[in-house]
Amino acid sequence: MLVLSRQRDESIIIGDDIVITIVDVRGDKVRLGITAPPHISVHRKEIYEAIKREAEAGQRPSGKVESLANRRPPHPKDSPKDSPKAPESPGGPGPAEPAES
Repeated sequence: MLVLSRQRDESIIIGDDIVITIVDVRGDKVRLGITAPPHISVHRKEIYEAIKREAEAGQRPSGKVESLANRRPPHPKDSPKDSPKAPESPGGPGPAEPAES
């Protein structure tokens, strides 16, 4: 495993077309912005595992898993204006974390 240190607004490049940017650091949480081509799916690990489990069981992803996988955070206040935006996939907005309550 490669371990890198980055500060807010710094990025990591994977290959030629994936950029991961540190958007914010709040306590022990780090917010990442991910820019990737539409043909590359990006999910949080727990969402990916739920999709994979349901696919192995021969089921379509449940509405709950799909809705979590397709959520997008509100951009105006949570994203810096100069940060790269993740492209939307053909199926709609990309994955995001659920809103905090």
